[in-house]
Amino acid sequence: MSSAAGGPGRRRDPRAPLFDRLGYQPDDRTLFSQAFNHRSWCAEHAEDASNERLEFLGDSVLGFVVADLVYRRESDLDEGALTDVRKAVVNAVCLAEVADDLDLGAHLRLGKGEEASGGREKPSILADAMEAVLGAVYLDGGIDAASDVVDRLLGDRMQAAIAAGGRNQDHKSRLQEHLAAASGDSARYVFEATGPDHARHFTATVTAAGRELGVGTGRSKKQAEQQAARAALATLDPGPQGSEPNAQGGVTDG
Repeated sequence: MSSAAGGPGRRRDPRAPLFDRLGYQPDDRTLFSQAFNHRSWCAEHAEDASNERLEFLGDSVLGFVVADLVYRRESDLDEGALTDVRKAVVNAVCLAEVADDLDLGAHLRLGKGEEASGGREKPSILADAMEAVLGAVYLDGGIDAASDVVDRLLGDRMQAAIAAGGRNQDHKSRLQEHLAAASGDSARYVFEATGPDHARHFTATVTAAGRELGVGTGRSKKQAEQQAARAALATLDPGPQGSEPNAQGGVTDG
């Protein structure tokens, strides 16, 4: 496999820290160059192929690997439960969070307009790029390599989904469902933004009935909202991932 570190006079691949976080050292790094080519970049650089074909492949690889891992490990789950767990982790929200953890956005190639509009922080673009990276891992290392990477990146989320009975992992929606059932209140989010326009970082604080419930951060408002809602669910219900309202259906004060 290729060495991440260069010898004397050779520049270190700027993606080396990403491969370290990914837990995979590729043989063919050109595949991963394509994985970061957003279509807006290709519209301005016709010689470069976009990541859309890799994204298509990665989506299928991801769905298969998650289904295979859960099927083999959870022999007691029926078809409906298996489907629910797969949906809980194979979705744009989850993939964008993983991409954010990997700092994938820093490696994207974007057109000027998309760059100016904060494309590096858009969950949809991050999720698509994450799928493209998984497609590249599959082409470079085969299904075993793809399975190892998916398990490393999503294993904890799969276990959380299993513990939660495959419930929706959109924390913002789950928080609203919890509040509606417990008190009829609605969640409100307040944001603070720091950093330059091209590298904004957001902090979200979620409240209900004037009470602060949780704080989250992210490279986009949506990511910060999800993290704040997740923190709120953990506060309101310290069970598995805040999966259900408490037994009385109310909100307990800490």
